[in-house]
Amino acid sequence: MSDNKPGDGASVADYSSPLFLAWQLTNRCEATCLTCCEDSGPDKGWKDEMSEEQALKFAHDVVAAGIPYAAFGGGEPLAVPHFWKIAEIFDKGGVGLKLETTGLPITEEKADYLKSINTNCIQISMDGATKEIFDRVRPGGRYDDVVAVLKRLGKRDLQPEWVFVPNKLNIGEIVKAYEMAADLGCRTFITGPVMRLGRAAQAWASLGLPKDVWEKAADALRERAAKMGEPVKLSIYPWDILTEMTTRLDSPQAMVLVVPNGRAKLLNALPFAPASVIEHSIEECWTRYLDAWKSEEVKDFITTCQVKKELLLHANETWWPGEWAKRKAAAQ
Repeated sequence: MSDNKPGDGASVADYSSPLFLAWQLTNRCEATCLTCCEDSGPDKGWKDEMSEEQALKFAHDVVAAGIPYAAFGGGEPLAVPHFWKIAEIFDKGGVGLKLETTGLPITEEKADYLKSINTNCIQISMDGATKEIFDRVRPGGRYDDVVAVLKRLGKRDLQPEWVFVPNKLNIGEIVKAYEMAADLGCRTFITGPVMRLGRAAQAWASLGLPKDVWEKAADALRERAAKMGEPVKLSIYPWDILTEMTTRLDSPQAMVLVVPNGRAKLLNALPFAPASVIEHSIEECWTRYLDAWKSEEVKDFITTCQVKKELLLHANETWWPGEWAKRKAAAQ
């Protein structure tokens, strides 16, 4: 296994490979959530998603590179049959796991397995405190079953984290959701400005929250958590997606995002995918990632997005370097 020893850690370039892997195994999901930043759904699997053979080879490469931590999202990663083989490879290789999931695939048996391996974090998407609101925001999400999963994880001291994406339909339940998270033994309540990506971007006019409405709700949430003694850690992400993009331009994360077809992206909000874990080694992917963040093309796209927010509709695409320049030239 590689040491992956950094320099002084002041710059992402000090690291010889990523410290963190974000891996979307599939874009398929049982639910069709209105604010999904990936536009996932039952019929939304990509035609060129990585095969089991390719995924397992990459998992072994991750272990060999000494990457210490991997987060799985999607789509629904736990519904991919070979996810469990990847989890075993990572557990044996010392790679910590974070899961971002609807929770629906976590049966009693799977909960026992997750307890037995190196599972650091399980985030459950729960965008409503009541069944009525949950069902409106997360069609196909099965409210009662998700509550049962939260209880199942809590019983095993797996300390699930509740993820709440605020929007015009559910913002009135955010405080009640925090209270419910406390009742269910959650470790953390995670929320923040809804990301203008994927399906959320498509429905922004009907779901996006005005800044003042969000800030008022966030203040009410902080106040309630404080009065309760914060039995569940409150984690409120401070940035919207446009701020995230400009911030990462100056200070990229020491991570690579791998999407279902194996392309390695800079950020979920950006369409740039300068490498492929199928075609390139992890070391090559990392070099291409660092070079792309320094490119004028990426800088220009991020700057243009601040004015032309409709460009965020391209977030789920995978562009090779040079694609943005071609599109600009074609539009002139």
